[in-house]
Amino acid sequence: MRRSAILAVAAIFVLPSSGAIGRTGANCAGTSVSMTPLADLGTKRYHGYTGGLYGNGKNAPSAAYLKTGLAAAKRVHPIDGRVVLLSIGMSNTTQEFSAFKRLADSDARKSPQLTIVDGAQGGQDAETIKDPSARFWSVVDARVGAAGATAAQVQAVWLKEAIARQANRFPADALQLQSDLRRIVGILRSRFPNLQLIYLSSRTYAGYATTALNPEPQAYDSGFAVRWLVNERVKGKLEGPWIAWGPYLWTNGERGRKDGLVWTCADTRPSDGTHPSESGQAKVASLLWKFFSTNTTAKSWFLG
Repeated sequence: MRRSAILAVAAIFVLPSSGAIGRTGANCAGTSVSMTPLADLGTKRYHGYTGGLYGNGKNAPSAAYLKTGLAAAKRVHPIDGRVVLLSIGMSNTTQEFSAFKRLADSDARKSPQLTIVDGAQGGQDAETIKDPSARFWSVVDARVGAAGATAAQVQAVWLKEAIARQANRFPADALQLQSDLRRIVGILRSRFPNLQLIYLSSRTYAGYATTALNPEPQAYDSGFAVRWLVNERVKGKLEGPWIAWGPYLWTNGERGRKDGLVWTCADTRPSDGTHPSESGQAKVASLLWKFFSTNTTAKSWFLG
């Protein structure tokens, strides 16, 4: 499916309002919450913490850290003719990345040497996959192999995770996820010897959720887990692949954010208001395409 078709699907599913569309399994009245998107928060504070994807109101890495990322990107090169971009995560991750893979694979601008592999799996939250012996990892290996690739060819990863039924409040919820993400990064480092780049995203908006799987404010709080982990790498407390933000996905429901992104009830599945519908998948796929095709650390190996 080409990018235009994906965006057309998104346009069809963006319905004008919430409660009148007969979705009994989603809370379509939950069109916004009190939080401000992390990328829009600036120097204002959330429970004492400033906004910005990289902290202190900043949404971009420092010049010095970006220089390190560009050096890592230069090390990405075809190994036996192939570069692999791999996704790691849970059900939302696989649904969104699968839509992105269809979009990218149908676009002639994608490098012919790039193989996109969806390693994310349903029901596999951060608490599960932080265990290096979890079955999740053998499935990842099988999927890489099924794509005709090897672990040595995996050089970039998109990582998006959450903790299922997280009952802790901020900052405990974000700290627990940060710890899990740190362990997952360690597993990635050990399994993929040529991994150069890890891009992380936090959750999409969960104000329509009707289950305890991953509601607000935990979905919003996951942005701080990602930020804190990235900043560990910035400060040199983590070694290995360069770690940075991928696309920031959270927006305040229908209220949206400064760049215009909104997340309507129709962007979620009617069964739970948590998992993305086709339109939600298309929105995330579009954000991923924009990121990988324009980011200075990604476009050199992502595009042909």
